[in-house]
Amino acid sequence: MLELLFLSIAGFAAGLLNAVAGGGTFLSLPALLYAGLPPVSANATATLTALPGYLSSAWGFREDMRAEGALGLKAIIGIAALGSILGAILLIITPGDTFMGVVPWLLLLATVMFAATRSLLKLLRQHGTGLAGPAISCAAILAVAIYGGYFNGGVGIMLLAVFGLLGHTDMHGMNGLKNLLSAVLSLISAATFVAAGLIAWQPALLMAVSATLGGYAGARLSRRIVRTDLLRVFIVLVGAVMTVAFFMI
Repeated sequence: MLELLFLSIAGFAAGLLNAVAGGGTFLSLPALLYAGLPPVSANATATLTALPGYLSSAWGFREDMRAEGALGLKAIIGIAALGSILGAILLIITPGDTFMGVVPWLLLLATVMFAATRSLLKLLRQHGTGLAGPAISCAAILAVAIYGGYFNGGVGIMLLAVFGLLGHTDMHGMNGLKNLLSAVLSLISAATFVAAGLIAWQPALLMAVSATLGGYAGARLSRRIVRTDLLRVFIVLVGAVMTVAFFMI
């Protein structure tokens, strides 16, 4: 019973964090590892459990979502779908020990990228480089989608960073689009993981329900945050803490 309660709380907190900032897998993955799942199976299960939370939080942001930058919404979703398939296949063929060695570096990359987004964008504008065109935008989203298909942890932070570099400015709109794309990534990746037999269904179903509740609650909470600069600081802090934690595992 204690383990079930622990997984439920972790699922709710992960759904809430995914909606507000991203990085909910930072909580759900350690919880599943603690429950005794092998690393690759735990990551696949965490990806599936995040899906309903992403959907509920995307619904919570439905009034804010719109495409910005050089690509339309349909193009962004299509590119994300392709990348998620490639990333999921890459995870399936990765040994568990190798995966655990790569995870903290992926978290570090996601956190640093998001923290540097504003500075990089300002530098581009100062040098007259302008915002990324369609080709660079496609490449950036594809790269993040492959990352997300391989490892769901930090994908929200990566997406927010890429959106900033591609010219998106509305933080709440970015959060909504981030959750929508994360849902697409999780759906396709999870389908691949189910076919490969990597999902632990009992903890997956339990955490999926709690993540749904947390995702909707987080979306409504995030839309009430006026100081988006504080939201950015919070995202960076979450990423930094979880990166250090995984380096210590």
